[in-house]
Amino acid sequence: MIQSAPGSSRAATCNAMLAPYNGPDHLRSLAQLSLTATGFFALWYVMFRSLEVHYALTLVLSLPTAGFLIRLFMIQHDCGHGSFFRSRRLSSVVGHAIGTLTLLPYEYWKRTHAHHHAHAGDLEHRGFGDVETLTVEEYLGRSKKDRLAYRIYRNPLVLFGVGALWHFVLKQRLPLNIPRGWTREWRSVWITNLAIAVSVLVMVALVGLPSFLLVHAPVVAVTCSVGVWLFYVQHQFEDTYWERRPTWDFFDAALEGSSHLVLPRPLAWLTAHIGLHHIHHLNPRIPNYRLQACQDAHPALEAANKITLRGSWAVTRLHLWDDEARRLISFRELGARAEA
Repeated sequence: MIQSAPGSSRAATCNAMLAPYNGPDHLRSLAQLSLTATGFFALWYVMFRSLEVHYALTLVLSLPTAGFLIRLFMIQHDCGHGSFFRSRRLSSVVGHAIGTLTLLPYEYWKRTHAHHHAHAGDLEHRGFGDVETLTVEEYLGRSKKDRLAYRIYRNPLVLFGVGALWHFVLKQRLPLNIPRGWTREWRSVWITNLAIAVSVLVMVALVGLPSFLLVHAPVVAVTCSVGVWLFYVQHQFEDTYWERRPTWDFFDAALEGSSHLVLPRPLAWLTAHIGLHHIHHLNPRIPNYRLQACQDAHPALEAANKITLRGSWAVTRLHLWDDEARRLISFRELGARAEA
């Protein structure tokens, strides 16, 4: 728990603790970008050559390849927060280039993600850049058809499977939730779509359509699924934080509504330490390569909500926010209450 010094606010105390880790180191950023991009393209080529051996080997290799693509997304993520490069133009160029691979229009994602950071855990500002979560009262007030639709949406096979593919592969091509006045974001969508189309045509010309699909499709599928899972477990757990204004508090939302996902070192590296999500929400200007050092130096920042890889499956069985109990509950628990 963060203890404020006498005469200091919690914000001032917290900012003083995080300040030494704030902002990018350009040499480290460039080294990380080069290593990650090289690793991804090298593994993609190895996957392509493995088609000559056996497709089972290709599928096995899709896992580390997707890992490097997830790491590229984390770099795109840091560019969006201004924590990877000081230059906004350079951040935009790199963010758009990576967006061709991650299928995410940089400016659109940047703006909706900024909304997520500004309103995480705020019950009055849901629906932009978060996993849809209903309260018990809202769920019970819906029609049977809408309840069924919500149940289907929250099913792990949908949320991390076909839903994840739909979100990245299809929705991002034409995100109709963008207001017409968001000209920069719409421009980013069309630039990304054009870049994806050109890249696909070039790759099909080089390796052929069957080979391209056999290699790239499993990489995209794994990346989309893991990406949604990561975002889910970072905020969806039993004792997470949801509150209404004016009671909602930024620091409580960061420390109580964001988890510390404890991963084995190789996975923590591939996910660019985004598991330290509570620190990231306290200060998104801290680049991914300084998150662990910040946590190690300040044990008081440790999140109360630690989730292990093994324990992460349990949180996928939580679906509704219970205002009275102040926690997430499952459909099964709600049904048991109704029977009682």
